[in-house]
Amino acid sequence: MSDTQTTTAPPPTGRRERNKLKVKNRIYDAALELFTLQGYDQTTVDEITEAADVARGTFFNHFQRKEDLIAAWGENRREQLRLGLAGLAPGDGTRQTLLHCMSVLAEISLRDSAQTQAMLAAWVKAGFPLYEQPYVSQMFAEFIEAGRSRSEVLDTVEPHLAGHILRDVYLGTLYRWAQPDAQLDLEAELHAICRTVLDGVLTR
Repeated sequence: MSDTQTTTAPPPTGRRERNKLKVKNRIYDAALELFTLQGYDQTTVDEITEAADVARGTFFNHFQRKEDLIAAWGENRREQLRLGLAGLAPGDGTRQTLLHCMSVLAEISLRDSAQTQAMLAAWVKAGFPLYEQPYVSQMFAEFIEAGRSRSEVLDTVEPHLAGHILRDVYLGTLYRWAQPDAQLDLEAELHAICRTVLDGVLTR
């Protein structure tokens, strides 16, 4: 498997817990490889268990539904984002911080473009954008709030609204990039939309 993406969890301490995590990761990795090769809807639980070399019951010990694999994929991306943002320096300004966020988000998607495109389609079709906690918009809002406290952001800007706007344009760009024939530099496009949001579109 290329660029294996395992599920995120605190390091287990006992042998039994470590073995359970290994099995769960094997199921997850096998599922994502199949989803990438043949599509989420076209992949059955039986195919996943065969590829992972586990019993059907073992699958349901770790994932109650096939959709839980999509949730695990989203959690994995959030963990990658958290790790990517660990490189931020305390003195980084709002613009630099947000551009860095966009770079990390682009890098996560580009590590395995085919997998991202397949899982993004499954994520949308399963309805996750409608009811999933808006983690990314909350992260953006915190950075905007911090910038406002440093007088880098206008007092009239509502951080949570700005966070939602940045998340919306991020997802919109990701959807355009995921189109089969799209020729889009994801990081450059994310930087461009971030600058547009920060600078506005009207003359002063």
